[in-house]
Amino acid sequence: MKVRKVTAAAATALVLSLTATACGGDGDSDSADTGSGSGGGDKIKVGIKYDQPGLGLKEPDGSFSGFDVDVATYVAKQLGYDADQIEFVETKTPDRENALKRGDVKFIAATYSINDERKKAVDFAGPYLLAHQDLLVKADSDITEGTDLNGKNLCSVTGSTSAQNVKEEIAPKANLKQNSSYSECISALQSGAVDALTTDDSILAGFAAQEQYKGQFKLLGLKLSNENYGIGVKKGDTETLNKINTALEKMVSDGAWEKAVTDNFGPANYKNEPAPKIGNIVK
Repeated sequence: MKVRKVTAAAATALVLSLTATACGGDGDSDSADTGSGSGGGDKIKVGIKYDQPGLGLKEPDGSFSGFDVDVATYVAKQLGYDADQIEFVETKTPDRENALKRGDVKFIAATYSINDERKKAVDFAGPYLLAHQDLLVKADSDITEGTDLNGKNLCSVTGSTSAQNVKEEIAPKANLKQNSSYSECISALQSGAVDALTTDDSILAGFAAQEQYKGQFKLLGLKLSNENYGIGVKKGDTETLNKINTALEKMVSDGAWEKAVTDNFGPANYKNEPAPKIGNIVK
């Protein structure tokens, strides 16, 4: 049997080929899931909202703005990704758990209130913001408290904890209309199709501060519930969870958290709570 001679160049090429295969050089390598970006060409997909001014908003030029966007960007950078390696993916309220389960995104920062039911499906880092459910009404509205909503039209988003709270505890006789986005609700409030919009005060403040809505609406400041915003990760992904918690603690300690609050909520004169402690869920 003849034995083929392998030249040094051919041997080197073979080694390089096997090494590239082992490292997954197709761009879908494990490093994209473990936070080892740092210029390696990998991307991290992060779930946010696209239609919440002050929190998660896709601008007309394709850029993104808001408090959740700033938090997500800071966290992703702490995981090892540069800004141009972050891909923001729209994750609407009803699809957040499935997006994590399917692996569509690595984590979600999208006004994601931590509660016992959701914790069955996902794990939460944080909380990173304590918000409160409130009501947004027209500036000349006679609604002053939650019980005033009985018999009136109220709007919220399908799957939100705010809608559940209103129907179960606050105004069971309200005519609750659930839309797919808060933008639809704010349009309905502006036109008079609904009498009030309910969700977290942070979200409502973001809308009320928009130029096209200034002076038209008012927040009632009722603090109907406590909403502990957490960052959702796939159930069982303890490594990512711990890294995100470390990043959030650093964001608070180095002043980036306070700056993000001022930049995004300051124009609406939003009275935010102090930065919450990791793992401290306010009931």
